[in-house]
Amino acid sequence: MNRAKFLQDQSSQWSATSDPLGFKRQEAIWELFTSECVYFLDQLMVLKEVFLATLTNLQMRTCLADIDAWRLFANLSELCLVSFGFLNNLLRVIKDSLADVELLCWQAFQQSICHSLQKYCLNYSTALLYLDSLKPREDFGSYVKWCEGNNQCRRLQLRDLLVAPLQRLTRYPLLLRNIARRFRTEEESKDAQAIAEQVDMSICDLEGKVKWLDNYQKVKQLRDALVWLPVWERDKRAFIPETVKHLLKPMTLENLISHRSLLHEGKLVLIENAKLIDVYVFLFDEFLLITKIKRNKKVSNSLRLAQNPELDQLLKEGCTFTVLDQPVSLDRLQLRNIDQFNASTSGLPHSFIITHQNRYQQCIGAFVLQAASEASKRAWLSKIEEAVSALLKLDSQHARVKYASLWLESSQI
Repeated sequence: MNRAKFLQDQSSQWSATSDPLGFKRQEAIWELFTSECVYFLDQLMVLKEVFLATLTNLQMRTCLADIDAWRLFANLSELCLVSFGFLNNLLRVIKDSLADVELLCWQAFQQSICHSLQKYCLNYSTALLYLDSLKPREDFGSYVKWCEGNNQCRRLQLRDLLVAPLQRLTRYPLLLRNIARRFRTEEESKDAQAIAEQVDMSICDLEGKVKWLDNYQKVKQLRDALVWLPVWERDKRAFIPETVKHLLKPMTLENLISHRSLLHEGKLVLIENAKLIDVYVFLFDEFLLITKIKRNKKVSNSLRLAQNPELDQLLKEGCTFTVLDQPVSLDRLQLRNIDQFNASTSGLPHSFIITHQNRYQQCIGAFVLQAASEASKRAWLSKIEEAVSALLKLDSQHARVKYASLWLESSQI
């Protein structure tokens, strides 16, 4: 349908001269409608009719039978139904002189659009990882190549189409606000603006869920890679006769990190007994772990997006992380920055000190750590300071050590 002709047919009540604001509102609603058509026909239906239907047809013939269609396409069929229903209702409203467009949008986004898109977006990162894991297979590669060669794809690859629902979700608030600005009364404009804010809230909620899911997957994988040594191995001064070691049954520490948020991690160098030891440090929301990397021949089949390529590569190689000391609780931790002068004289550039205090303010551990660069050191200091401040702020029920300053220059030590 020609855009200009459609607008002319639907503007019997308004025209660009007699009612310019009404005409602009028609144009904004038309933009929402036409962009939804492109999204539905050129993206969702191509994914469904070309890729998903072909895969289903092949699996009925026992080809690619082990491919999990849900992990690749999630609730694609539901997205198609929701978008098609929204288009039909929107077209009906347009033909009825746009009388109930606010009510239609409110119901559509509140009841179906946001919910279905959230469900799809939560699976998106898993879909990409699954797609990457299938790339080496010749049979799967042939299937993807054949589908992408279809004229309906218009030279778009499977990855380009899979991201379309995420892009559509982020575009909805812009389209809805454009409509809201075209209403005559402030009350009507506020109602339309509220719909855009609802979609914004849905996007923020989705971002929180994605972060939580990524952290959950990351911590779950890391939990299996951590090695907790018994006290007689961790502390050489602790002599425990073999005959009584069974009395000190090691506690299960795997669940210690299960419900924690991993805030920062990376490689550092620990200066211990005048030796430089490569360590990997994990900063959680309640404590800090200093670990030593142990490389294994075993290769892990981990599937996770590369938030930190270094850690992901280590986990993929099957490395384990041996905890060198007890976890350093953030409410018992102090940072001491080694300034540039003392760092150069001691031969420890980009270094800082972490001290661990017990409940009696006694220092029970000190760790001199060296970063790869000054920027890396500052990032660590900033992240630790933020984590300590957040913990002290949240946990106000227990007595906490109050520090005048978390960062102390070495000249003040």
